[in-house]
Amino acid sequence: MPDRTIHDGSPLARVRALCLALPGTEERASHGEATWFAGGRRAFVMAADRHHDDRVAFWAAAPDGAQEALVREDPRRWFRPPYVGHRGWVGAWLDVEDVDWDRVEEVVEDAWRCVAPKRLLAEHDASGPAGA
Repeated sequence: MPDRTIHDGSPLARVRALCLALPGTEERASHGEATWFAGGRRAFVMAADRHHDDRVAFWAAAPDGAQEALVREDPRRWFRPPYVGHRGWVGAWLDVEDVDWDRVEEVVEDAWRCVAPKRLLAEHDASGPAGA
Protein backbone atom coordinates (compact mmCIF):
# COMPACT_ATOMS: atom_id res chain seq x y z
CA MET A 1 0.00 0.00 0.00
CA PRO A 2 1.37 3.46 -0.90
CA ASP A 3 2.43 5.87 1.83
CA ARG A 4 -0.53 8.17 2.64
CA THR A 5 1.47 10.40 4.97
CA ILE A 6 1.43 14.10 4.15
CA HIS A 7 5.08 15.06 4.37
CA ASP A 8 6.26 18.48 5.61
CA GLY A 9 7.03 20.77 2.70
CA SER A 10 4.85 18.84 0.26
CA PRO A 11 2.06 20.48 -1.75
CA LEU A 12 -0.52 18.60 0.33
CA ALA A 13 1.09 19.96 3.51
CA ARG A 14 0.53 23.43 2.12
CA VAL A 15 -3.12 22.60 1.39
CA ARG A 16 -3.42 21.23 4.94
CA ALA A 17 -2.11 24.54 6.34
CA LEU A 18 -4.61 26.52 4.25
CA CYS A 19 -7.47 24.35 5.48
CA LEU A 20 -6.45 24.37 9.14
CA ALA A 21 -6.12 28.17 9.10
CA LEU A 22 -9.90 28.42 8.71
CA PRO A 23 -12.01 28.49 11.90
CA GLY A 24 -13.54 25.28 13.15
CA THR A 25 -11.63 23.05 10.75
CA GLU A 26 -10.78 19.49 11.73
CA GLU A 27 -8.70 16.94 9.84
CA ARG A 28 -9.49 13.25 9.81
CA ALA A 29 -9.29 10.37 7.36
CA SER A 30 -12.19 9.69 5.06
CA HIS A 31 -12.09 7.03 2.35
CA GLY A 32 -8.40 6.53 3.12
CA GLU A 33 -7.43 10.17 2.52
CA ALA A 34 -6.79 13.20 4.70
CA THR A 35 -9.99 15.22 4.68
CA TRP A 36 -10.83 18.59 6.21
CA PHE A 37 -14.20 19.27 7.79
CA ALA A 38 -15.85 22.59 8.65
CA GLY A 39 -17.51 22.59 12.05
CA GLY A 40 -16.67 18.91 12.44
CA ARG A 41 -19.46 17.73 10.17
CA ARG A 42 -19.11 18.56 6.51
CA ALA A 43 -16.08 17.85 4.35
CA PHE A 44 -14.82 20.71 2.22
CA VAL A 45 -11.40 19.50 0.97
CA MET A 46 -10.04 16.00 0.47
CA ALA A 47 -6.52 14.91 -0.47
CA ALA A 48 -6.82 12.80 -3.59
CA ASP A 49 -3.44 11.30 -4.40
CA ARG A 50 -4.65 7.69 -4.26
CA HIS A 51 -7.41 8.28 -6.81
CA HIS A 52 -5.13 9.29 -9.69
CA ASP A 53 -2.39 6.70 -9.92
CA ASP A 54 0.80 8.61 -9.10
CA ARG A 55 -0.68 12.11 -9.43
CA VAL A 56 -1.05 14.42 -6.45
CA ALA A 57 -4.28 16.37 -6.20
CA PHE A 58 -7.04 17.53 -3.92
CA TRP A 59 -10.79 17.84 -4.36
CA ALA A 60 -12.78 20.78 -3.01
CA ALA A 61 -16.40 21.73 -2.64
CA ALA A 62 -17.14 24.63 -4.97
CA PRO A 63 -19.83 27.24 -5.47
CA ASP A 64 -22.23 26.77 -8.38
CA GLY A 65 -20.46 27.16 -11.72
CA ALA A 66 -16.93 27.31 -10.28
CA GLN A 67 -15.93 23.79 -11.33
CA GLU A 68 -16.91 24.39 -14.94
CA ALA A 69 -15.20 27.79 -15.06
CA LEU A 70 -11.92 26.54 -13.56
CA VAL A 71 -11.72 23.44 -15.78
CA ARG A 72 -12.51 25.51 -18.86
CA GLU A 73 -9.91 28.13 -17.83
CA ASP A 74 -7.05 25.65 -17.34
CA PRO A 75 -7.65 21.88 -17.59
CA ARG A 76 -3.95 21.33 -16.94
CA ARG A 77 -4.51 22.52 -13.35
CA TRP A 78 -8.20 21.79 -12.67
CA PHE A 79 -10.46 18.79 -13.27
CA ARG A 80 -13.86 17.29 -12.52
CA PRO A 81 -13.17 14.69 -9.84
CA PRO A 82 -14.82 11.28 -9.71
CA TYR A 83 -17.48 10.54 -7.08
CA VAL A 84 -18.10 14.20 -6.14
CA GLY A 85 -17.68 16.02 -9.46
CA HIS A 86 -21.38 15.65 -10.25
CA ARG A 87 -22.06 17.71 -7.10
CA GLY A 88 -19.88 20.57 -8.38
CA TRP A 89 -16.65 19.75 -6.53
CA VAL A 90 -13.46 20.69 -8.36
CA GLY A 91 -10.14 18.85 -8.44
CA ALA A 92 -6.76 20.60 -8.44
CA TRP A 93 -3.53 19.01 -9.64
CA LEU A 94 -0.65 19.73 -7.28
CA ASP A 95 2.05 18.00 -9.30
CA VAL A 96 2.26 20.65 -12.02
CA GLU A 97 5.37 22.83 -12.12
CA ASP A 98 3.64 26.13 -11.48
CA VAL A 99 0.83 25.61 -8.96
CA ASP A 100 -1.12 28.87 -8.66
CA TRP A 101 -1.12 29.01 -4.86
CA ASP A 102 -3.12 32.25 -4.74
CA ARG A 103 -5.90 30.56 -6.69
CA VAL A 104 -5.61 27.39 -4.59
CA GLU A 105 -6.06 29.50 -1.46
CA GLU A 106 -9.20 31.05 -2.98
CA VAL A 107 -10.57 27.63 -3.90
CA VAL A 108 -9.94 26.29 -0.38
CA GLU A 109 -11.66 29.25 1.26
CA ASP A 110 -14.59 29.04 -1.19
CA ALA A 111 -14.89 25.32 -0.37
CA TRP A 112 -14.96 26.07 3.34
CA ARG A 113 -17.60 28.76 2.78
CA CYS A 114 -19.76 26.26 0.89
CA VAL A 115 -20.12 24.01 3.93
CA ALA A 116 -19.24 26.02 7.07
CA PRO A 117 -22.00 26.66 9.59
CA LYS A 118 -23.22 30.27 9.77
CA ARG A 119 -21.55 30.71 13.16
CA LEU A 120 -18.11 29.95 11.68
CA LEU A 121 -18.73 32.16 8.65
CA ALA A 122 -19.62 35.06 10.95
CA GLU A 123 -16.54 34.43 13.12
CA HIS A 124 -14.26 34.36 10.07
CA ASP A 125 -15.79 37.42 8.45
CA ALA A 126 -15.62 39.39 11.72
CA SER A 127 -11.87 38.70 11.99
CA GLY A 128 -11.24 40.65 8.77
CA PRO A 129 -8.56 39.99 6.16
CA ALA A 130 -5.63 37.76 7.04
CA GLY A 131 -2.98 39.63 8.95
CA ALA A 132 -5.33 42.48 9.89
